[in-house]
Amino acid sequence: MSLFSSRVLNNMELENLTQVAEFLLLGLSEDPQLQPVLFALLLATYLVTVLGNLLIILAVSSDSHLHTIMYFFLSILSLADICSTSTIVPKMLLNIQTESKTITYAGCLAQAYFFMVFLCMDNLLLTVMAYDHYVAICHPLHYMVIINPRLCVLLVLICLLISTVDALLHTLMLLRLSFCKHLEIPHFFCDLAQILKMACSDTLVNNTILLFATIFLGFGPVCGIIFSYAQIVSSILRIPSTGGKYKAFSTCGTHLCVVSLFYGASIWVYLNSAVTDSPRMSAVASVMYTVVTPMLNPFIYSLRNKDMKGALRKHTMGIFSILRCFKSPVVYL
Repeated sequence: MSLFSSRVLNNMELENLTQVAEFLLLGLSEDPQLQPVLFALLLATYLVTVLGNLLIILAVSSDSHLHTIMYFFLSILSLADICSTSTIVPKMLLNIQTESKTITYAGCLAQAYFFMVFLCMDNLLLTVMAYDHYVAICHPLHYMVIINPRLCVLLVLICLLISTVDALLHTLMLLRLSFCKHLEIPHFFCDLAQILKMACSDTLVNNTILLFATIFLGFGPVCGIIFSYAQIVSSILRIPSTGGKYKAFSTCGTHLCVVSLFYGASIWVYLNSAVTDSPRMSAVASVMYTVVTPMLNPFIYSLRNKDMKGALRKHTMGIFSILRCFKSPVVYL
């Protein structure tokens, strides 16, 4: 009986320790002299990311020339980029400003959950956009029949549902783990893989689910994108006119740049973490796909797309004119 009681008490202690556990996010650097520089760079990057993606959403929603399926998916992608960046960067800025590295257990799980949702959303949206380009170039006569507005909304909802269920499954599986002490995460946000390394209990089930999710939601979309662009290139090469080939390439060139940047950065982070034994170097490499890629997406779409460039220029000039009015108020006598 006493043995049973001691086991119950030990389990209760583990649960209590799990509830009050705080994680320490070690960040990108512990050098005090680098903290102001990191704060300024992260703040500037975050502001550019939010403003750039908001401009894309505003341009797509207000310009009638951009009321197409391709730009609908682009606006959803921009919204997902804003949300994914807002999940991790404000906490990084707060930790640097307050010189505190702690994050609560609940806050860490919430951050991991929302980041997984929006990262998976980005991944699936890029796949859907590749399919959209495939139908537009390989089956142009049937495009409006296959890619209709109802299907587009349905695809976005399916992407959101898959992302939410996947992130919820990982988060619920984290709740069964116990953390026995204050733990240091050698990263700038609560990454799922790093949290699993900090657990005191067995993580075999968690790692198995993570492996299957990586296969189906990682390699699956990549294979789909590769297949789509293989068919696109094959169709473009059969176009007889040079102008037609250029127009077809320009249609999917912007999306191909974003896909290359997103998956290239992710693969680079994976290879870097596999080669090096330094978790801090892996954290620095993760900045590419978590912070830099969402910031560069608006520039890529605005620089390589004439319609988007014109719409963004019009809205930017309008914003500057409004700011000029506030800066130089009229004085009434």
